[in-house]
Amino acid sequence: MALRKQLGWSEGELMRAEAKPCSRLMRQTAAIFSFGGALSFWLLSRLHYGPRITIPRSLRWASTGAVSLSGTTALLVRLFSPECEPQNIAAYDRPTKK
Repeated sequence: MALRKQLGWSEGELMRAEAKPCSRLMRQTAAIFSFGGALSFWLLSRLHYGPRITIPRSLRWASTGAVSLSGTTALLVRLFSPECEPQNIAAYDRPTKK
């Protein structure tokens, strides 16, 4: 699903063995940006509504920010990160059989 090859940013090489797998990178990025998205949308709701803000309304804004930013950043990591190219997913994300 990575767009790097289509955009000419990739030569199709394998990543080093110590590189983070794509799934772990996506999870970490989504977790960080879900907190940041919740905080930023909560702040935007406080600025937008002012004294008329209610707790359910601010929680709705915060959850919307968390979901939208975490989903967006995970998708961008999946599309543009070299760890998420097909050959690297095949090499590092699949569990090895023992």
